Formats: sequence, structure tokens, C-alpha cells
Amino acid sequence: MELDKFDIAILRALQQDARASLQEISAAVGLSTTPCWNRIKRMEKAEVIRGYSVRINQTAIGFADTVIVQVTLESHTDSMIEDFGKALEDIPEVLEAFLVSGDYDYIVRIAVRDTRDYERLLRERIYKIPGIRHSKSSFVLRTLKESMAPLPTVASTRAGAPPRGRSPAPRIGKKRLK
Repeated sequence: MELDKFDIAILRALQQDARASLQEISAAVGLSTTPCWNRIKRMEKAEVIRGYSVRINQTAIGFADTVIVQVTLESHTDSMIEDFGKALEDIPEVLEAFLVSGDYDYIVRIAVRDTRDYERLLRERIYKIPGIRHSKSSFVLRTLKESMAPLPTVASTRAGAPPRGRSPAPRIGKKRLK
């Protein structure tokens, strides 16, 4: 899908405040409400915008620790990979899971209350998943960066193409969005 400077500005505005009104977004990007709404709907249909959500502080709700788990499977059959992925989907503490290249097959990010909670999760859920040959866990000491998807900065680009230029940051209300 082709993205122009208005689409990118709309995406930036929504990343900064997905609760902003259509009028605020339209004013921030320099469009009237109808074309702005049409662009949002077009990007939703093309799955450039996959949904809207709330970012929750996991520590504030009792999940103070994050664990990065590297996993190696016994085999790499399609069924084993599919079954492992489905098993992870059923574990609420699993925040993200990536099939990767390198020494391990998967990198999994998990939220837990503390080390005892992680031990419980390992015994009750993770180690019961068939096909795990080896795992290595690392507790996150501090999060240095947490961000959303980078946006292209070109005036006109295809989604997924490397960025070339820079589009201006939209304004919502009196503040400039970055």
C-alpha cells in the first residue's frame, strides 16, 4: 500500500494518542475530517493499522519482572513449530515470541510477578510443552528502550519500504507530537 505524508502523519498521531478525536487528528495533519477518516479506514482495511490498544504498566498490575527465554526445540517439523506456537498462545504471561535464526529457535518475552512466579510458570506451563530440548532464561534488569513501530519518513512510500525522507510531526492540541 502506498503511504503518503498525510498517512504517515495520521499514523504518528495515532501512535501518540489513539484516543484523539477525529477532529484533533484532522487538524494535526492538515486534512478535513472526511478525508482523514477515509485514510484511517483504508489503512485499517489494508492492515497497516491492526487495532487500537492500551499500553499498561505491567509493574503497576503486579508483574514486576520480565524474563527473556531462549528456547531450542528437539526438531523443526512444521507440526512441532505450529504446536509450540499454539502452546505459547495459551500462556497469558507470554508477551511476545519470535522464531529466530542463530543458536536458539525462539526468543520468548514473559511477564512474571517475581522469581517464584517464574519458577511456577516453568514447572506448570513451559516445561510441559512437548519438544523443548533446551532453554536459557535471563531476567531483565532494566528496560532501556520501549517503542512502537518506526514510521517511514518519506513523503510517499510503500509500506515496508526503507525510509528516505522525513514527514513533519503532527500537532494535537497545542503540543507537537514526536
